[in-house]
Amino acid sequence: MTHADDVTWMERAIDLSRKCPPAEGAFSVGAIIVSADGEELANGYSRETDAHVHAEESALAKLPADDPRLVGATLYSTLEPCSERKSRPLTCTQLILRSPIRRVVIAWREPSLLVADCVGVETLRAADVEVVELPALADRARSVNSHLMP
Repeated sequence: MTHADDVTWMERAIDLSRKCPPAEGAFSVGAIIVSADGEELANGYSRETDAHVHAEESALAKLPADDPRLVGATLYSTLEPCSERKSRPLTCTQLILRSPIRRVVIAWREPSLLVADCVGVETLRAADVEVVELPALADRARSVNSHLMP
């Protein structure tokens, strides 16, 4: 189910993704965690704190894992959360599943450009996380990654 504010929050996440230092072989992604009552709890973007940090990971790291506001919160990410990763022991999908967040909104699914078969959406849904896709904003999120797209 799409909430009225999903587009607004995703547009803000896309704006955040523009802060990413472009990197060959890595997408520029923005992420925002919003509480059930519409308060922004944290945000992050790819390569915000180091060359390997992902947007979802950065946003989640800014909150205690047991923050009660995460129950009922939504994580907005401009790209499907990763399900495979070389640079860290946990993928973004695993980090989300370890949190109380049970709603994720994405603008587009990860293309097979860097990972042959990303299954972040499928893995989250299999664990009863609601995943909402906003295809109307996919082109805007993709445009930030023009350095990678053929």
